[in-house]
Amino acid sequence: MCDEMKGNHQSIEVNDLMQQGYVYLLTEPMGQNFHPDFRPELTPKEMLDLGVFGGKYMTDCAAEYPADWLKNAKLCSERHDPKLNFYGVNASQPLSVWRAKNWIYAEDPRGWFQWYCRYFLGRRCPDDERQIRRWRAIRRHITQIEKNCQPRDSGCRRKQRQALLHWAYDSRNI
Repeated sequence: MCDEMKGNHQSIEVNDLMQQGYVYLLTEPMGQNFHPDFRPELTPKEMLDLGVFGGKYMTDCAAEYPADWLKNAKLCSERHDPKLNFYGVNASQPLSVWRAKNWIYAEDPRGWFQWYCRYFLGRRCPDDERQIRRWRAIRRHITQIEKNCQPRDSGCRRKQRQALLHWAYDSRNI
């Protein structure tokens, strides 16, 4: 993580397998000043500690994020391993699907979670409103779990529960 300051803003330079020389500014304090319509239930660190994305998501870009985010993260640099997910199931679509559906913002080539990590750190960008709309739309899965499962039945609709974890909703509480 780069500590260079530009004005009153910290500058982060990214150099990993998917982005080289990308620089962004942190214009808000970490974890604060979120859009009023965006109230995630889990921080990126909590998500990584619980087990998301088969452990593969953050393995080549750790330098961009605070070290404590990865301290207890369930990661696997070799492959996507659904057993590392909190619910032990695969709830991810390949990046190729995200690209084909035009869900990827050029500055965040890994997708929504990368956007969320950077937003949580304090970056604000032109894609924020779209990503927040997408995050809100995922609530439909909460409704499905509530209609079809007993409260807190972690064995019911595990794939939907895992998908909700991927979007910072704490499905353990549904």
